[in-house]
Amino acid sequence: MKNNRRSFIKDSILQTAGIGLMGSVPTFAAGQPIREMKATGKKQTRFAKGRIKFAVIGMNHGHIYGMANAVKEGGGEMKYFFAKEAELNQAFAKRYPEAKQARSEEEILNDPEVKLVLSAGIPKDRAPLGIRVMKAGKDYMADKPGITTLEQLAEARKVQKETGRIFSIMYSERLGNKATVKASELVYSGAIGRVIQTVGLGPHRMRPESRPDWFFDMEQVGGIITDIASHQFDQFLHFTNSTEAQVLASQVGNFNHKEHAGFEDFGDAMVRGNKGSGYVRVDWFTPDGLDTWGDGRLTVIGTEGFIELRKYTNLATDKGGNNLYLVNQKETIYMNCDDVDLPYGTQIVDDVLNRTETAMTQDHCFLAMELALIAEKNAVQIA
Repeated sequence: MKNNRRSFIKDSILQTAGIGLMGSVPTFAAGQPIREMKATGKKQTRFAKGRIKFAVIGMNHGHIYGMANAVKEGGGEMKYFFAKEAELNQAFAKRYPEAKQARSEEEILNDPEVKLVLSAGIPKDRAPLGIRVMKAGKDYMADKPGITTLEQLAEARKVQKETGRIFSIMYSERLGNKATVKASELVYSGAIGRVIQTVGLGPHRMRPESRPDWFFDMEQVGGIITDIASHQFDQFLHFTNSTEAQVLASQVGNFNHKEHAGFEDFGDAMVRGNKGSGYVRVDWFTPDGLDTWGDGRLTVIGTEGFIELRKYTNLATDKGGNNLYLVNQKETIYMNCDDVDLPYGTQIVDDVLNRTETAMTQDHCFLAMELALIAEKNAVQIA
């Protein structure tokens, strides 16, 4: 009896502290072991030739390479690229020798063959470029944050409505992550019932010596919530299926980078939508001991279970990224999502060709940015 009582107390302490041994994990699932499986999904069509011609203007963030690759995989053929910075043009030309370096932005905008323009320029320049692109009769795909002020948002909405062109933002923590794509399929099929809340965490590694000067200027990037947390607001809207939302509270601070006045290295927010609620936290505090740039996570809580995504790493394991955990009323399932295809590139090309909204609706795209911009603007300074 004493031994049983001692074991009970020990197990309770470990569980309360959250440091139970891996071997004890199955006991949390009513005696059922965790079922491991390889996730599958719809295979995307591989196109032998280009379905549309596209161009790139502005390559200040490395996300542009993932964006360009996505469109190419979806059937896009890159015709031009252009940046004001010679070194960016040189690096891009080495990666995409099939494309021509344009002499100017105007050469691209005046070419009727170009149907879609991509940009990962300095954040504050992305929306004004998108407005020029739409006025030139072309569709636009920006890196996040595609918009850095509420004034830019109002103008982008106005011109998009007038022209009927696409203003898309590649929220890559959803659209470019295989585990998140699989989670979307599961949630929309009812695997965890009605979604109640999302909890999105977006930690990032700083390495200030590798950052350009504009990175530390909040007027250039819009602030930490505008920049990074636009990912999390996108996921909140998508997984709760909310079409209306309001920011309940937000805060930002500069805890550890005082040498950069006005910089923000932490931010969080609470949001409530017409079909669920959400919590968002972003920061620049990934330690060098982690094996990747950030332990990005998303938890989607439903009435019949929950899903947790460990997108880029799985601490203390050798599983790497693309990890999905599903817990329902019957069992706990681990899915490795490495083999899941990413549909965004194909969808955005389809939308350009067919004037549809399969990648995301225009309202969703703008609302995710609106929430991030409002949360940033109204944030309480805490450091």
